Amino acid sequence: MDVRTLEVFLALTETRSFASTSRVCNASPSAVSRTIQRLEDELGTRLFIRDNRSVRPTSEAEIFRRYAARAVAEWQSVRDQLGGGGRLTGDIRIYASVTACYAILPDVIPEFRALYPEVAITLKTGDPGSALSAVLDDEVDLAVAAFPETIPSGVTTHVMMRTPLQFVAPTLECRVSELAGRSPVPWAELPLIIQERDVARDRVEKWYRRLGVKPRVYAHVAGNEAILAMVALGCGIGIVPGLVIEKSPIRAEVRVLDVDPGLDAYDVGIAVRTRALQSATVTAFWRVVGAKHPRGR
Repeated sequence: MDVRTLEVFLALTETRSFASTSRVCNASPSAVSRTIQRLEDELGTRLFIRDNRSVRPTSEAEIFRRYAARAVAEWQSVRDQLGGGGRLTGDIRIYASVTACYAILPDVIPEFRALYPEVAITLKTGDPGSALSAVLDDEVDLAVAAFPETIPSGVTTHVMMRTPLQFVAPTLECRVSELAGRSPVPWAELPLIIQERDVARDRVEKWYRRLGVKPRVYAHVAGNEAILAMVALGCGIGIVPGLVIEKSPIRAEVRVLDVDPGLDAYDVGIAVRTRALQSATVTAFWRVVGAKHPRGR
């Protein structure tokens, strides 16, 4: 096998589509199919489950992916150091929430900078609920995002972690804290602080419907950090990802409520417009993510 074969394999594990992979790799769908078939023959195992609608990596593909991502990233690094093909230059635009900037990106950007020091990074921060739209509207090349159950068409994602959604109440002695401490909790009386738009909001609304309770919405805010701040001030209860609580400087000012049933966790990772993977800088960043977090969707 050669580097080109590994690149085609990695692209197919991300796009899960022969047509999309052919565009990313600048090859015909039949050529992509032949490349994958030769790779499977060489490895002696099936890497993808194919049907009329989709392509799904097998467990063997997930194992091989770790090797392939490392091998391609190392080859590109050696090529750049030796001057073969020139050093990668250009820029890349990334969207992330404040929490993602200090909890997720530090796991990727230092290695990317070490491999590609001449690529300039532009970082845009904002509400996590706007991450996918920023990608779709071509405001950025990639975004750290929480993934909905259905990924928008034209977007490819790579899962980096899974985080629970948790109810939080203030530790401050106040009416909200007193209500949240009752058993059973009077959910209809508790003021709720919720995201303006986010994956979490949909799950919260479903949770209240299952409970048969109409939430008493106190405020709609942009950003999980704002929710925590308002909860800490005693304005209401909120629902935020566990990662945000863990990394927050005011985590001691809120407490996690034990609820049953709990809220569904969600996946967090990198989202990119599929056609943007034709960019050398975007593809380089994507591969570093894949090497650090060999898990995808």
